[in-house]
Amino acid sequence: MGKLALSERILMNIEKPARYIGNEVNIVKKDIKDIDIRFAVCFPDVYEIGMSYLGIQILYDFFNRRSDTYCERVYSPWPDLDKIMREENIKLFSLETQTPISEFDWLGITIQYEMCYTNILQVIELSGIPLYAKDRKKGDTFVIGGGPCSVNPEPLADFFDMFYIGEGEVSYNEILDLYKVYKASDMTREDFLRKASCIPGVYVPSLYDVSYNEDGTVHAINPIYDDVPKTIKWQAVTDFDNVPYPMKPVVPYIRATQDRVTLEIMRGCIRGCRFCQAGMIYRPTRQKNVEMLKEYARIMLDNTGYEEISLSSLSSSDYEELDELLTFLIELRDNDHINVSLPSLRIDAFSLDVMSKVQDIKKSSLTFAAEAGTQRLRDVINKGITEENIIKGSHDAFLGGWDKVKLYFMMGLPTETDEDLLGIAELAEKISEEYFDTVPKEKRNGRVMINASSSYFVPKPFTPFQWAPMITPEEYIRRAYFVKDAFARQRNKKSLKFQYHDAEITVLEGVLARGDRRLGKVLYDVYKKGAIYDAWTEFFNMNRYKEAFDENDVDINFYVTRERADDEIFPWEHLDVGVSRRFLLNEWHNAKAGVVTPNCRQKCSGCGAAVYKGGVCFEAKN
Repeated sequence: MGKLALSERILMNIEKPARYIGNEVNIVKKDIKDIDIRFAVCFPDVYEIGMSYLGIQILYDFFNRRSDTYCERVYSPWPDLDKIMREENIKLFSLETQTPISEFDWLGITIQYEMCYTNILQVIELSGIPLYAKDRKKGDTFVIGGGPCSVNPEPLADFFDMFYIGEGEVSYNEILDLYKVYKASDMTREDFLRKASCIPGVYVPSLYDVSYNEDGTVHAINPIYDDVPKTIKWQAVTDFDNVPYPMKPVVPYIRATQDRVTLEIMRGCIRGCRFCQAGMIYRPTRQKNVEMLKEYARIMLDNTGYEEISLSSLSSSDYEELDELLTFLIELRDNDHINVSLPSLRIDAFSLDVMSKVQDIKKSSLTFAAEAGTQRLRDVINKGITEENIIKGSHDAFLGGWDKVKLYFMMGLPTETDEDLLGIAELAEKISEEYFDTVPKEKRNGRVMINASSSYFVPKPFTPFQWAPMITPEEYIRRAYFVKDAFARQRNKKSLKFQYHDAEITVLEGVLARGDRRLGKVLYDVYKKGAIYDAWTEFFNMNRYKEAFDENDVDINFYVTRERADDEIFPWEHLDVGVSRRFLLNEWHNAKAGVVTPNCRQKCSGCGAAVYKGGVCFEAKN
């Protein structure tokens, strides 16, 4: 690596300068002279968060397998460096070669959550790239977005040349091959975008016209040319065993949020929770071969020096070879002193046998996502667990030696009543009582702790709840205090703790999640008022947003608190994630009726994901 982009003076005067110097373990180094395409992948948050995101590691490895492409990384500068870069006119740069991003052919931004949208504008502007896509000319960097929020990219449509809808391993090679033709020819930028729009999964927002009804709802979304697809289909990896995976992930110098090897064991989820966007858009469920995972684990641990490995999936309990994989990892623990981190497991599948194995590896709090306080509401959201499952899982955990349990809930779910809210406190109390009934006094290590937390429910696109209203922030606070008071009345209240998430940030998440293109000007104005790192409570300022909404005559409640009609056209109507609108609408009606839908292995519900011709949809039936 050559000269650093930041001087020693600047590095000595900012927090954690190692965020910006690159040269970490396992970075890819290439000779620029041999490269046709330079691609910068970006996670628009601070380095420690971005380095923990598996998707960036996968794309970094995927692009760099091409001999003609050099992929480098970039993250959002922390506010201290942001200020200096603006004052001293320093352009945002890549970590690997410290090159200004404006000199790259591509800037690929993963859009993981809605409250990073102002950071996306920060990255584009600090890179020296025109903020609005319409202002970019031939020779300017192409800005492409992907990730889960790309299933409704409309609030960001003005700022991106294109979006990639789906899993990046499928169509990116075709995009880059077309780009090489564009770069070596007299093809205009507009010609390239038009041709790229015909590649599966590529959405070019400038090639679509959106019209609105008098009531503000979307009237129609149509391509402006006949040869541009009317619908953009989500791209899903079908051969999950043979898709490339990073065997030498980059290891940061400073501690990242997830500072360990990540082993992706499965994509998708069979469960069908009606609030869960990831469980819908990443269908069908696909599993990785267990022998392959064992090999990956050994290689990645050897290549990184990490002493901990995490299993990545939406529902690890549903990985059919979990027991065999855990047995293998326990052997690694015994031989190589490796710890294992498991994501949240379903209570109904969390057997005493599995718990005892995990306990031997690493002792920590157990996390149960109960989501709702009563069985009625758990049926509404199709959670698929009963109170008996929850108590039995807690019982087994206490017998296994745990005395700390974390419970996750949501408030504001469709049809929720005060009785459902009271059930949150009562369920926590029942779990604490199970501890006292299960564990003899002489075997207790202090007091049992049941830590419950509740988030503010946000309906997301491509879920059955995309038609549902959000409750107002005032009502959310009322419900939070109602639950908090209920916790204070429980007999074992000293063993119980309840916390709830911020209301204002979540309201904004709700607006952006189901918003349309008219929010682009709001985002621009908010950003120009100084907004970045809105996902961070210490930087978030709701007044900026209120001012921008007022200045642009945008009603927050239009996007948040109204229930959508069954036939309303959504801003994302031109995107197709496999799961059909018919299925989602049927599930919305099932939710309101409290009807449970079986999981994918119990019975196929015809959601539409079979179109990908792989995964659980085609598993051999016993």
